[in-house]
Amino acid sequence: MDTDNFRDHISTVSDEGKRVWVHPHKPKGRYNTYRQIVAFILISLMFGLPFVSVSGRPLFLFDIINRKFYLFGVGFWPQDFHIFLFMMISLLLFIILFTVIFGRIWCGWACPQTIFMEMVFRKIEYWIEGDARQQIKLNAEPNNPTKFFKKSLKHGIFIILSWMITNSLLAWIVGIDELFKIMTEPISEHTGGFVAMLFFTGFLYWVYASFREQICTLVCPYGRLQGVLLDEKSILVHYDFLRGEPRTKKKTEGGDCIDCHHCVDVCPTGIDIRNGTQLECINCTACMDACDSIMTKIKKPTGLIRYASFNGIKNGVEKIFNARTIGYSAILLILLSLVTFFLTTRQPIEATILRTPGSTFQKMADGQISNLFNVQIANKTFDEVTPTIVLKNPSHGKIRTITSDMIVKPEGLLQTAFFVYLSPEKIQHVATPLEFEVLVGEKLIQTVRSSFISPGIK
Repeated sequence: MDTDNFRDHISTVSDEGKRVWVHPHKPKGRYNTYRQIVAFILISLMFGLPFVSVSGRPLFLFDIINRKFYLFGVGFWPQDFHIFLFMMISLLLFIILFTVIFGRIWCGWACPQTIFMEMVFRKIEYWIEGDARQQIKLNAEPNNPTKFFKKSLKHGIFIILSWMITNSLLAWIVGIDELFKIMTEPISEHTGGFVAMLFFTGFLYWVYASFREQICTLVCPYGRLQGVLLDEKSILVHYDFLRGEPRTKKKTEGGDCIDCHHCVDVCPTGIDIRNGTQLECINCTACMDACDSIMTKIKKPTGLIRYASFNGIKNGVEKIFNARTIGYSAILLILLSLVTFFLTTRQPIEATILRTPGSTFQKMADGQISNLFNVQIANKTFDEVTPTIVLKNPSHGKIRTITSDMIVKPEGLLQTAFFVYLSPEKIQHVATPLEFEVLVGEKLIQTVRSSFISPGIK
């Protein structure tokens, strides 16, 4: 263990810097079955949730272009950015905490790249071209009708699948209705959407047909986080070196590992898990299933490769909670409490009132001083509202709106302006503090503070 220079390079690049193609054998076993069930559920959610709506609104929508988001049917606006910020920080901390305890299990069980590569595209490849040895043999053959047919069929299906995945992703961003328009209406009316569809279809096809596992080993930053997040207490896919070493082909001598190489043959990133924790390992459990099948055949206990920590294998004791995990958990709990607080105190109607940039006070014929204010009202509800703006202390002055009625459509945004008039005797400072109340009917929605610019006291 740890006697080679395997940590000096990654498994998919040779010493000469050339690509090393990985042809993993077809995995079989109970963990692979569990992963297929998880993959089926996640793929169903990915393709199905965009069609789910609540009262005519999407259950989930991440419309980055128009800055409109739906989570569980609730609309969020740019004014709610602080909520999203804390949500993203909480999610990041959750990933860190989960990685500290369970390693890169996300990559092997829930990452879209792994799910589609191993549970969809790789299975189609097995179906058309056969297992690893048959694929290698087919690739080495000169061009012939059989090879042309198999390669054409495989890549044709890959393109169709890439197109389907792209459309599913677009549905999460633009919504099902808009996606249907892009697909059915003239291209000239949706040039941007059509170009995006073509680009991402081509990109996904290239990833799953060519780049493959190198997304995990060369591009994804999450794999590199392992070096700073994992420790000897983290539970990962580990080889029991105490039980397995020394390796021998003889069943009655040495350790339990008979050096059959099955754990390496099934690895989708081409590593030897017996060397220890490595950057390329995505905790997919294929090696665990392969090793368990061999142990069963030679009548040895399963679990030579299993979920365990380094300390658990070395000392026989697993401890999930320690000072670091407790600290991360405490911070995560605080962040989740903040997110809950922001969600429960979130204003359904939000107003922003600012003095019009570049404007100054005006003296009216009756001696009053006026200021021009801009107002922006975001209606986050699904009902039309007609808000009114009044001064908190009406004796200070009066308001005259530019528009007769301020009607804000459901999930709409109203931008208008209004004048505030103050009598000179009410002015005590060059910048007089004002408080505006935003009402819908008799209900106070928000109180906004601003200031009134004037010549000041004479």
